Amino acid sequence: MNIASLLQGIASFAWIGVIGVFAAIFIRTSRNQAVKGLSTAAVVLVVLAILLTTASASIVFIEPDELAVVVTVIGGEGIRSESLPAGLHWIVPFAERVERYSILNQTYTMSSVADEGEFASEDSIQVRTKDGQQVYIDASVIYAVDPLKATDLYRTWRFSYEDGLVRPQARGVIRDVASQYGVEEIVSSKRTEMQLLITEELTKIFTANNLVLRDFVLRNIRFSDEYALAVEQKQIAEQQAQQAKFVVESKKQEAEQARQIAQGQADAAVIAAQGAAEARLIEAQAEAEANRLIAESITPQLVQYQYVLKLAPGVSTIFIPSGNQFILPLPNTTAIPQ
Repeated sequence: MNIASLLQGIASFAWIGVIGVFAAIFIRTSRNQAVKGLSTAAVVLVVLAILLTTASASIVFIEPDELAVVVTVIGGEGIRSESLPAGLHWIVPFAERVERYSILNQTYTMSSVADEGEFASEDSIQVRTKDGQQVYIDASVIYAVDPLKATDLYRTWRFSYEDGLVRPQARGVIRDVASQYGVEEIVSSKRTEMQLLITEELTKIFTANNLVLRDFVLRNIRFSDEYALAVEQKQIAEQQAQQAKFVVESKKQEAEQARQIAQGQADAAVIAAQGAAEARLIEAQAEAEANRLIAESITPQLVQYQYVLKLAPGVSTIFIPSGNQFILPLPNTTAIPQ
């Protein structure tokens, strides 16, 4: 409880006392009893009540989240040029009064959800887009009273600025800006841009009308049932197309993988064949070289010697049919005299 409220309470009790004393005086007078003491008490209580009432009317306490505009009969405009900030202030009793404004942020919501916005019923903004589609926009406007222009706000709007300014201006700006975009732009690529444009326009309007726009929130965007169905069908078709494309790409990858495997197998077969051919060639060359060396090393004496070695160990005489020569002609071992 602040001092202004305390003085008002005491003044109320004083006036109750005054009424009680006057009632007692009336009763005692009707009974022809003395009222001298009561008359003195009544005068004191009346003076005290008047002083307390005057004091309570001259002191105002402004809460920390408030400011006050002083409405006065003193001066030509009827309003003090400066508003009163938070704290204890003196005003001219009975000649001035204060009108309080909250300086806290205030939120005005327009929503299609019942009881979510300022109206109990559906209150979204209906907008016709550039391409002729109907959309429904839910939005919130967060604003506050400009402390430096509270007297101008009171002079212009009193306390009807929410219904007279915030609501109609917000709805009008949202419709004007949204109508410049197509429906797909609003819900995708241009949504942020649209929100910024609405914020800029509302900032100008609120500033010109002694309010401060804190934020603009684009809460939700809905379509008509017909368009929503069309969008859903389109999305389904796009998903099916993407799925089909994915299947085609998978088949292509499988085919490419099979081709690469086949190519690798073919390359491996070629390499293996080349290796086998080279090995056979080397083997043939080696056999040919061996045969050449063997041929060069064969002499009649060597053949005779090998022939003899192949005979059985106990053979000392060989008989052959008459008229036949030896299987191999024996070399002539008789030395020819020189």
